[in-house]
Amino acid sequence: MKNYLNKEGLKKTDEAWIVIDMDEWSSEQITQIYEWSKSKENYGLAVSNPMFEFWLLLHFEDGTKIASAKECLERLKRHLPEYRKGIDIRKFTSEIIHNAVRRAKQRDNPMCVDWPRAIGGTTVYRLVEKLIISGDY
Repeated sequence: MKNYLNKEGLKKTDEAWIVIDMDEWSSEQITQIYEWSKSKENYGLAVSNPMFEFWLLLHFEDGTKIASAKECLERLKRHLPEYRKGIDIRKFTSEIIHNAVRRAKQRDNPMCVDWPRAIGGTTVYRLVEKLIISGDY
């Protein structure tokens, strides 16, 4: 991201976000990314724990009692049986997206300061809310 931003830069109205999940990153790496995200007002970090698919699962259900990445993926496949790391955006209506934001916000209470440390949390909704508010969605 730093290389990209050094080369391309950002307009005053742009934001740069990194979206990651816990199944591929160590806490030390996420701490470094978090520190970067706090270095400027228009930088952001969105983290899903245990995996990005948890955010997708929240589009369809509350995501309670998820104990592992495997369980998260199994539950998601109940709703998206053909899921293979790609999604058919036609299955994600505005209503479903707003439901996911609502569910994620409910789970992020009290709001985490940096990233969700416990399995079953995501801050992706913060980025999605910005997109919805800005009209990019």
